[in-house]
Amino acid sequence: MWTRCGETDGAWGPAQTICTLWKRPYVAINLVAIAILSRGKCGLSKCITRYLVGMAAADLLVVISDVILRWIPLIYFRGSFLFITPVCQCIYFLIFASTVVSVWLTVAFTFDRFVTICCETLKTKYCTDKTAAVVIGTVSVLGCLESVPWIFTLQHSYIINNVPWRCINKPIFYTSAAWTAFELVHRVLTPCVPFFFILLLNVLTVRRILVSSRVRKGLLDRSKRGNDKDPEIANRKKSIILLFSITGSFMLLWATQVGFNIYKRITKNYTYSPSDPVYIVEDIAAKLQLLSSCSNTCIYVLTQSKFRNELINAVKFPFNVIVNLLKQ
Repeated sequence: MWTRCGETDGAWGPAQTICTLWKRPYVAINLVAIAILSRGKCGLSKCITRYLVGMAAADLLVVISDVILRWIPLIYFRGSFLFITPVCQCIYFLIFASTVVSVWLTVAFTFDRFVTICCETLKTKYCTDKTAAVVIGTVSVLGCLESVPWIFTLQHSYIINNVPWRCINKPIFYTSAAWTAFELVHRVLTPCVPFFFILLLNVLTVRRILVSSRVRKGLLDRSKRGNDKDPEIANRKKSIILLFSITGSFMLLWATQVGFNIYKRITKNYTYSPSDPVYIVEDIAAKLQLLSSCSNTCIYVLTQSKFRNELINAVKFPFNVIVNLLKQ
């Protein structure tokens, strides 16, 4: 867990630079998204809003646990209480749990959009605010339960005054068939299975949109309105672009991490020196994964014009307050 960014005592290298540059915008992006979406003034249904807020909250927890509680102390606060073994075990658990919940909420939201577009009979029953709350709660609980075993893969590195410090993987974690199977199942569930589900659901959704658009365009041609711009077809094209953006973003940002995990298992090499190029690849893979914690919210929400208006109003608000005070 604690063997990457900022771990070395040598010169400030590329990995440490990446850590410092990439950690800054995550918290602000998710906090802004949560604040604006929670107001309910973006023209979105309560169901969609609940999913987006849940995704942003899960992503924010990823940032807090993985960036603030892990990466920053590694660079600036080595030796703090965060490096006591039970504490870093809890941080390790939070990292895995929040990541799993974040990924599977993306799947849940994609499935909700699939039902809305492709399943008219199920739409009225499934795509509701109550169902969204139940799904988010279920995903959160299951994600936490699935991440509990990771706590027991760690042990202390050394003991000072009867206090265990730092977290390293137990040697049995790399040799035990049971732990190997557990890690394999975890890697399959996050993110390989989500890859498959998101790709499949988006393909089916896009197919339905294209078929509906062809039928609608044919009807317009028959009514001699084929030369007019149809707002419904334009909206469906935007939906296709949005869905492909989500699929491509999620898969690209996670692909390096998935590939690196496979590489580690094949080569059975789990530690690297700062001079090893693989060390930089490992850091880049971790940062790309962290970047997905804010990209989903940005892609889903920032494409909405009403959200952009709310964001502009939020930026203007403090200046408007100052101007009003000066006028008084």
